[in-house]
Amino acid sequence: MTKIGDRISILRKQKNWSQGDLAEHIHASREAIGKYERNEAVPSVEIARKIADAFEVTLDYLVNDKANPNFDKKNIKRLNDIEKLPDEDKQHIFYAIDNLIKAAKLKAL
Repeated sequence: MTKIGDRISILRKQKNWSQGDLAEHIHASREAIGKYERNEAVPSVEIARKIADAFEVTLDYLVNDKANPNFDKKNIKRLNDIEKLPDEDKQHIFYAIDNLIKAAKLKAL
């Protein structure tokens, strides 16, 4: 089970950021980031949200080890944009997506 501190550390290293870099992005201290990464402290909801925003991931991904890492904020925004469309347009979009997925699965066989 991945703890929030481990997830923060992994995401930070993926961005090639130091603890100080992350601290600057979220307006916190480097010491606080170190405590989070060592799982000695848990960030408040507000700080966790700032961390998720800095890494462009959902808060759910940051705190839930079962969350899909590919559901980043860009994909969530796309889904929200589709959800705002008229039903007929949504049906066309999902029909196209479903067919592209089927084609990709067949190609992978």
